[in-house]
Amino acid sequence: MNVADRATAGFRQRYGVEPAGRWAAPGRVNLIGEHTDYNDGFVLPFALPLRTVVAAAPAPDGRWTVWSELDDEPVEFGAAEADEPGRVDGWAAYVAGVVWALRADGHDVPGARLAVASDVPVGSGLSSSAAIESAVLAALVDLGGLDLPAERWPRLAQRAENDYVGAPTGIMDQSAVIRGRAGHALFLDCRTEEVEQIPFDLDGARLAVLVVDSRAPHRHADGEYAARRRGCEHAATALGVTALRDVPVAGLDAALARLGDDETRRRVRHVVTENQRVLDTVALLRAGRVRDTGPLLTASHVSMRDDFEITVPEIDTAVEAALSAGAYGARMTGGGFGGCVLALVDAGAADAVAAAVTEAYAERGFTAPGTLTVLPSSGVTRLG
Repeated sequence: MNVADRATAGFRQRYGVEPAGRWAAPGRVNLIGEHTDYNDGFVLPFALPLRTVVAAAPAPDGRWTVWSELDDEPVEFGAAEADEPGRVDGWAAYVAGVVWALRADGHDVPGARLAVASDVPVGSGLSSSAAIESAVLAALVDLGGLDLPAERWPRLAQRAENDYVGAPTGIMDQSAVIRGRAGHALFLDCRTEEVEQIPFDLDGARLAVLVVDSRAPHRHADGEYAARRRGCEHAATALGVTALRDVPVAGLDAALARLGDDETRRRVRHVVTENQRVLDTVALLRAGRVRDTGPLLTASHVSMRDDFEITVPEIDTAVEAALSAGAYGARMTGGGFGGCVLALVDAGAADAVAAAVTEAYAERGFTAPGTLTVLPSSGVTRLG
């Protein structure tokens, strides 16, 4: 049974009626541009074929009830709980956070019954949280006939995660999940929120992106992510700029010389050079030179490993094994301290590269990784 049918079946079983509709939102993988989003920088994610689906219908009592296939106990809440961040916790906080963000934006949010099913792995760095937020947002906008242009959806979904759930994410995840387009990567300026759809024709180049779920436990991920963000903000203040986006590569050495400790200098160097790598990757893709982006992907990983210090042994092992097996480039993707690796490989070599990574894991006694080959897919959509 596919994920949409699972959501429908769950809705029927839980509520005893048919849903009014189903809304799907993808996970995402970031081709390049890590920890640049909250520094007002550039990112280049694309939407995945993996989906979270929400089946939903109006609830006449004006309350919200949500059921997930991952937790058979439904969660119910009303306006009082939705209007107070922290009152709804656990996975249902992502749903309540969307209700809160819409209400705070002045919308009359309809009560609803919702059922959630997902193929997006939780905790793997593929934006399962943004997927559920975006699918719920799409459902509530449609059910309520809300006047809310899609360009504003990413910011509201981000507010749900930042201010209700309490996760300090940037705007990238929600933008990719909502605004992704099949066959393209989404070039996003996180300061202006301007987007450009960049052709990412893997089939035409006879290439594939292999995603490796490292299965590494997230080690202090939340606290370390927040610490990196605070460090970048403090460095920007010390340099007298609004954000590290404003430090040009040509002026990097002079900027680093003004900072007082080596750790801060390395953090800044990663962000500034990563922004440039995004711009260089976009230029290559515009020219149809997909294969030539490989070295930039690998350079990004080295920077995350050595300067930003957010990788773990499983992640580094996957990158090294993929490169040794012939990948054109490989890097960690996501916030770090676990999650996934992506590798740019020949279309016919994906299985061999995946096998090499699995073998390297076995040699080191790591839990076997998960692997899948992906193509850029479409963003949030109503299925009917």
